[in-house]
Amino acid sequence: MAICGVTLTACHTSTHKHEPDQEPHEPENPDAVYFNRQHQSKIDFAIGLPLVESFGQVIKTTGQIESSQADEILVPAKTSGIVIFNKNIVEGQAVSAGQELFTVSGSGMAENNLQVQLTEAQANYRKAEADYQRAKELSTDKIISEKEFLEIKSAYETAQAIYNNLYKNFASGGQRVSGSISGFVKQLFVSNGQYVEAGQPLVCISKNQSLLLRADVQMKYAQLLPFIASANIRSMDKQRMYSLSELNGKMLSYGKSFNESNMLPVTFRIDNKGDFIPGGFVEVYIKIQSDRPVMTVPNTSITEEQGIYFVYVQLTPESFEKREITIGMTDGIKTEIRSGLDTNDRIVTQGAVSVKLAQSAGTLDTHAGHPH
Repeated sequence: MAICGVTLTACHTSTHKHEPDQEPHEPENPDAVYFNRQHQSKIDFAIGLPLVESFGQVIKTTGQIESSQADEILVPAKTSGIVIFNKNIVEGQAVSAGQELFTVSGSGMAENNLQVQLTEAQANYRKAEADYQRAKELSTDKIISEKEFLEIKSAYETAQAIYNNLYKNFASGGQRVSGSISGFVKQLFVSNGQYVEAGQPLVCISKNQSLLLRADVQMKYAQLLPFIASANIRSMDKQRMYSLSELNGKMLSYGKSFNESNMLPVTFRIDNKGDFIPGGFVEVYIKIQSDRPVMTVPNTSITEEQGIYFVYVQLTPESFEKREITIGMTDGIKTEIRSGLDTNDRIVTQGAVSVKLAQSAGTLDTHAGHPH
């Protein structure tokens, strides 16, 4: 078998659940593995052809999930005072936009007493309103100049804004504090009864919809980073592999200098599909651009025994040959095949492990589905 001379248009992957009915015959290979249609129908089973495609170098590394800065906000105290929790608030709790979270009370405090501030603002507002109403009449009668009237009007509007802002957020005993976005409590910075200053952060709320993935790459790959094409990401439970396109992701940047770990950071933005938690680690396969055509098969096609790799090549609809192969690089989803296969070999692309287990157990009737 040889890959040389095979063009990209000469072959493509073709998978299906079952083969069309045809008259089966005994295979020439006496070591064939039998796996009849009844067993095939009970699992995720498919047959396909190897694919010849461009396949470049792959950098396998570990990445850490981080919250996107554009996806979270800090909620500060608007006044100094004592923080009072309106109900139990814990990290990870879902909150909605406008939901009241805390009250910051200044009652009993000599300075920055919110009740005193509100009373003072109300008095200033009422005086400014009265001055404005009188100035409107005087302006109509041309008793005061336009400049004086505008100054009085400006003072009135300022006093009104200050009073309305305090009144809108004032609850019995303090200043109401609420978040402006829906999401979850990422970090709580205060405890019930704690004194805070105006502007001090109380809580961080994250929408957790868009995430950052930072992967650290060794120095030896520095020259390849400008040619990054994509990446594949394995979820923390090791059960699911995502391509960057599946996560609507893109590369944001790669490091031009080393970080504290003497590594080069590569940063991707991804959508959160529910399998990623900020702070968690994932496996990352960074794919480098290439024009080199190679033969690849899905990783689900390959089985391994004591460091030797195999695929199952279909001989008839219900019989398969266990074929040894030599593998090259993998991007976590597909693997390069260097020898052992031809492009017209029909292989098991889904369910190869079940075929292997059936062969090892020897539980299948070797003549099942084969009339004589």
